[in-house]
Amino acid sequence: MTLPAAISLAILVILYFSALFAPFVSPYDFKAQCRKYPNAPPARVHISPIDEWHEGIFYIHPVKMTDIYKRRYEEDKNRKVYIDIFTPEGRLFGLKEQEERIFIFGTDGLGRDLFSRIVHGGRVSLTVGILGVLISYTLGIIIGSIAGYFGGWLDNVIMRIAEIFMSVPSFFLLLALAVIIPSNISSAMTFTLIVVIMSFLGWAGFARVIRGMVISERERDYIMAVQSLGASHSRILFKHIIPSTFNYTIISATLSIPGFILGESALSLLGLGIQEPDASWGNLLASSQNVQNLINYPWILIPRSEERRVGKECRSRWSPYH
Repeated sequence: MTLPAAISLAILVILYFSALFAPFVSPYDFKAQCRKYPNAPPARVHISPIDEWHEGIFYIHPVKMTDIYKRRYEEDKNRKVYIDIFTPEGRLFGLKEQEERIFIFGTDGLGRDLFSRIVHGGRVSLTVGILGVLISYTLGIIIGSIAGYFGGWLDNVIMRIAEIFMSVPSFFLLLALAVIIPSNISSAMTFTLIVVIMSFLGWAGFARVIRGMVISERERDYIMAVQSLGASHSRILFKHIIPSTFNYTIISATLSIPGFILGESALSLLGLGIQEPDASWGNLLASSQNVQNLINYPWILIPRSEERRVGKECRSRWSPYH
């Protein structure tokens, strides 16, 4: 494994680890509002002098709002608040002084910690990518393999259906289908429906590729030998032909994960996916549609950088040029 691939894999592992153990990694409840700190900027973390390490290796200067209307903050340079690693409350980090707050990525307009919301939002956005790929590529492998192996009228029917799906603009169809999701259902059910919808749209193109690979594979000598020994069609497909496509399948599936993440984020950004107060990387970007918010509080774009990072690392991890 090359160094860029190893770094990419490490970043992906960190992102998925933080999403899996979100209550431990996030310093606060992602729904908790701290009205004293609306639109607070990201905290500046300092390294303590060595002789103060018994108090804490890292510290911040507490901030206070100096302009209520413009939401401007200033640090109190005369005070140090040390950061506690592995807090008694069972979190990765926090402040030794409980009355103070540390906002690594700043806060939103309601004073909610953006770092905690991004970590918890990753549970939705990252899981959509994994589950969406598992469902759509499982469908694509099975349907494409059946079409390529048996051929004839069955192949023609399946491929015509696949071409119909491929001819429809996927994002607009996704919007149309998302509109039918009832607004009064839970976020968990909304999440499930989004995964199913996106998976249902993504199988057709992959099934066509698998069909071509299966048509080529079924003519090989070892497949003919297995057929002559009386092996059943299901054994030939699932024991010999489908495993031969796994090299392509793994790479293609990995590169497709960012597409599912961006699809969910786009729906949530437009208000058709995960709804407040639950978090996903998409609905965290909703406030960035206001230009004034972007000018005054640019840190609200941090969820966007997380999405781009996942896409970049997935492509880097499985790049054929390594």
